[in-house]
Amino acid sequence: MFKKRPNIKPLSPLKSSDRRRTADQIISEFGIEVPVDESSDNPENKTAPTPALTALRKSLLPENALSARFTTTAGPDLKQVSGTVYVGSHEGTNNESRILWVKYNDKMYPTVYTLWHNPRILPLLYTPQFVVEKLQGGADLMTPGLQRGPPFPVRATKGAIVAVASLESPTVPMAVGTCEIDVSSLDNVQGMKGHAVSTFHWAGDELWAWSSESKSGINPPQHIEGWNDAKDQVGALASQTETLNLENEDGGITLDNSPAERSDAEKAQGLEGEDPPSLKDSAEMVDEQELSQKEIDDAFRNAFLFGVRYHMEHHRNHPSHGLEFPLSQSKVMSLLVQPFLPTYTASRTASLQIKKTSWKNIRKFIKYLDKQKIIKSKDQNGNEVVILDIDFKDRQVEAFVPYRLPKKDDPTSSTVNGKPAAPLAAESSVGQKLKVLSLLRPKEKAAPILVATKSDPRGLYTPSELKQILTTYIEAENLVSPKNKRLININPQLADALLGSSAADNAALASGSIARDALAERMVAASSPFHTILRNDARISESKPKAGAPPKVHITMEKRSGSKTVTRVSGLEVYYIAPQPLADELKKTCAGSTSVDQLQGSSPKNPVMEVMVQGPQSDAIIKALEKRGVNRNWVEVLDKTKGKKK
Repeated sequence: MFKKRPNIKPLSPLKSSDRRRTADQIISEFGIEVPVDESSDNPENKTAPTPALTALRKSLLPENALSARFTTTAGPDLKQVSGTVYVGSHEGTNNESRILWVKYNDKMYPTVYTLWHNPRILPLLYTPQFVVEKLQGGADLMTPGLQRGPPFPVRATKGAIVAVASLESPTVPMAVGTCEIDVSSLDNVQGMKGHAVSTFHWAGDELWAWSSESKSGINPPQHIEGWNDAKDQVGALASQTETLNLENEDGGITLDNSPAERSDAEKAQGLEGEDPPSLKDSAEMVDEQELSQKEIDDAFRNAFLFGVRYHMEHHRNHPSHGLEFPLSQSKVMSLLVQPFLPTYTASRTASLQIKKTSWKNIRKFIKYLDKQKIIKSKDQNGNEVVILDIDFKDRQVEAFVPYRLPKKDDPTSSTVNGKPAAPLAAESSVGQKLKVLSLLRPKEKAAPILVATKSDPRGLYTPSELKQILTTYIEAENLVSPKNKRLININPQLADALLGSSAADNAALASGSIARDALAERMVAASSPFHTILRNDARISESKPKAGAPPKVHITMEKRSGSKTVTRVSGLEVYYIAPQPLADELKKTCAGSTSVDQLQGSSPKNPVMEVMVQGPQSDAIIKALEKRGVNRNWVEVLDKTKGKKK
């Protein structure tokens, strides 16, 4: 709900009585248990607040709390809504004020900052990390995405406010939402359809990013004590005790569920010995429905009307509102359509393409606008149509209501290295610092060498670290040749782990020794490549290395429509670069039209986007990439305009 920064009015202090009343309302609404203070001097006095109640109130809503009204837009029709935010700082946060609660539709929603300081005030649901990343883009949690159950928390009933954490960090809530169904009563989630939780707020949205001192949002902690308590599920477990079979032949207690059913449940939970849900299943776990052709048509029509209104409002004194007629097809797309499409997410960006409309191309779209009498057009050069004039007083133009546009630096793809997508939306990639690390995972045949040196046989190492492990092994086994320190005597373990059937290896086996450098090369060769890309101050321990060599940014120059040259660039997302802002910059730098489209062959569920620029612009693109931290060595340029050499 808060992908767009809300308009927050000036903050005002909460009266002590209002703060206590609001805190008591929260305690009552969420059924929070007040600790019993057995040391109270007057246990008969029920009206006097106990120290335990006072501490709980202060933890939920600190004494320095402020409040303010806010307005924002919500829903597919971007309806304007309003509510109240409560701002304060918890102990140990250096008095850094953050939004702690949001009152909306007469409900109090805690932010993640409140959840990180108050364990178990909400039922906690779990889903895989990649689904959490989708939720951080504004998606809703679908029923198949629910994990670690059944049973689910008994308080997770329809309409209840719940928190969501990942299976990888199960004690750190990352999102807050409302149950669309009675989650607590679910007996199975596999194969089910529909929404489970409507996402309200997440770590990375504009509530998370807001600060009284204009600081960036606080990154989530690694672990929070208290959230790992399964107290919420005790009631659900108790309700299933009637299904227990106490007459197991082996003297144990078994559930009535068959072994196959238990196996499926364990697999769904990602328990040890089973693979976690694959990325191909993520579409069923979050709500990212494909747009219909009618919705795409409406989006293009509304984008054109938006573009016309934009020029009318920003060029009031110009006779044609800043537009120079006739407008070519490329100018119509670059000036009046592309910048005003509602490309909020990667899936929407992939769907909102002119070829997916009922018109299939910009020429027929302009003809449609002419039939609507919004414009006057004329055929030119046989295959092209130009706009001669726009009726700025047309009823459809005047009645059009502008909608929220995506931020210029919104990412249009999923995250990399397992980092949350949403924090990237609040900052530009310009000026970022990137570091590409090549890592190696030893293959199974090399495991004895790592085990002998007490190293993790499934760990990831740099080439120098692997060579050091080999050196440690050689020294421990006294394999250095006494006659020549550069030669290593080959023992059975080295022969099995690192040497093959090549002529060089056969010669080494015959002589019984091999050069130290050659053996180190064999150690590297007996490993699988991995890579990770670190952004700014990120550490390798926070990343999730991926298999394979580091990817390249691909720049291709080719001929289009006879003699015209275009330059295409793809592979941006893994370097934390949003394609649309880059396209906007290149449009100004290269003084030509640009477009963003889905790379042919990429998955619609996780699309890779491609920026196309008019003209031979590889040098300009490389300079723009270098501003965004991309080393020239990470870029691969292919020039198809020169043709094949004879």
